[in-house]
This record gives sequence, structure tokens and C-alpha cells, in this order.
Amino acid sequence: MSQSPGDIIEIVIKCVNFAAVKHKDQRRLDPESSPYINHPIGVAYILTNEAKITDVDVIQAALLHDTVEDTNATFEEIENEFGPKIRSIVEEVTDDKSLPKQERKLLQIKHAPTSSYEAKLVKLADKLYNLRDLEKATPKRWTPYRVQEYFAWSKKVVDGLRGTNQAMEDSLDELFKKRNVS
Repeated sequence: MSQSPGDIIEIVIKCVNFAAVKHKDQRRLDPESSPYINHPIGVAYILTNEAKITDVDVIQAALLHDTVEDTNATFEEIENEFGPKIRSIVEEVTDDKSLPKQERKLLQIKHAPTSSYEAKLVKLADKLYNLRDLEKATPKRWTPYRVQEYFAWSKKVVDGLRGTNQAMEDSLDELFKKRNVS
């Protein structure tokens, strides 16, 4: 069953609102302490405007991708509000915060190649947004070495996502080249 433009707008705004409520007290680590909600909206924007993705499920998952990882939202709540497909994509891109950071980072590299197409799109846009943020300014309490380390790790994740969306991969490759990350 195809959705009307009005239905799609309603679904997307519901996701934006859910994410905004969940992330309301969070800030990015940039020098301006930007509202955290800018990040999931920016990830969705990259998907629609640069990657030319029109799949509303992918856009929903992008808007919700950090809610379980970084707020009190649960996978059950995501499924109840947005359905099992959105839950599945969000689950794929969510780190298990009970694991040590180094293990989570290794698991992202390991799981990248076997992720669903939809999860790969969200992950690519998420990496692109974060790396562009790092190009603009170093986050509070980050050293230049840590920034470079993040770029190198991100390249390993992105390498496992290749063949998903050329536009995002080209943009990421430009950033890696600027940083001499190969």
C-alpha cells in the first residue's frame, strides 16, 4: 500500500518530534554545544539531499538512530511507535553501551559488511555528518590525535559499507584524502 505525501510528512514529523523530545537535554561536543537534535536531522538531510534517498523507512531510522543508544528510549518503544522495520534498522546501527568502547568500535567494523542496505545508508550518512563536524572544529576534550584516530577508525567502518551509495562514499573519500587516511 503506497503512502500519500501527507502520510509521509506526518510519519517524518512524528519521528522528528520523538527524537527532539528524547534528545531535548543533550548537546553536541562542538565548541557551540549545539543541540543534539541537529545531528539526526543532519543525517536525514544528507540522505535526502546528497544521497538522494527517498525511502521513508531509511529517513525515519536516520532521525531515530541515536535514541536508544543515547537516551532512555527502548527498542520496544521504537517498534510500538514506528513499527518492526524501523526498530530493526535502528537496532542494527545502535551500539551496545554495556560493552567497553573499544569492543563497540571493533563490532562496528565487523558488522558493517553484513548490515542491511538501509542500515548501511544510515551508517554512511552518520559517519559523513560526524567527520564533517570534526573538520569544522575539534570537540571539547578531544586532542588532534583523537580526531585523527576517529578518522582512521571511521575509514575501516566505511570500507565495510562500500557499494551502498556512491555519492556518500565519494564525499567520505574526499574527507579521508584530506586527512591522509588510507
